[in-house]
Amino acid sequence: MSKLRRKRYASGRERRGVLKNRVGIEHRPAVVDSKKRIGDWEGDTVIGGGRKGVLVTLVERKSRYTLAHPLRPSTVRGDAGHCRFAAPPQTCLQDTDLDNGKEFAEHEFIASCLRAKVYFAKPYCSWQRGLNENTNGLLRQFFPKGCSLLKVTQAQVDEAVYLLNHRPRKCLGYRTPHEVFYNLPVRPLTLHSVALCT
Repeated sequence: MSKLRRKRYASGRERRGVLKNRVGIEHRPAVVDSKKRIGDWEGDTVIGGGRKGVLVTLVERKSRYTLAHPLRPSTVRGDAGHCRFAAPPQTCLQDTDLDNGKEFAEHEFIASCLRAKVYFAKPYCSWQRGLNENTNGLLRQFFPKGCSLLKVTQAQVDEAVYLLNHRPRKCLGYRTPHEVFYNLPVRPLTLHSVALCT
């Protein structure tokens, strides 16, 4: 009697191949880990429910300043979200760390658009881009997990990002990412006396 072969089920884990010409995160400058300069970014994607719609996100490591862009269903080269950001200024862009997803297969094209170095975290090591993972979680406050992102507009994304960039953060000494990114002076709080009518 022949042996019954046990049916193998897919684990559900994305079978990611190695991206061509990728440069590992271990090769980036040591200064990046110190978070002492503006210009080092982490990039990732937020996937809509049922894999409907994608947001491409960038977050600056020192300031937590965030950028986001809806990625429409088209070729990565034709609609690489990174290349459509209206910011940051070139002086605020040194390098970016990306996820190993296929959406970044054209990373060399993205790097040429950004005119910056691109590095990749190790596969399945999301903790190496912990800041971006955390920021994506904050975006989920506006675009809950499970909801489709197909019809999300740039204006809606901009509004969410604006609120995040103007939210005081404990890790920034209660300054906002906007204030730190643009090196704005701290505005002291002032109390004003108001006469109450009785």
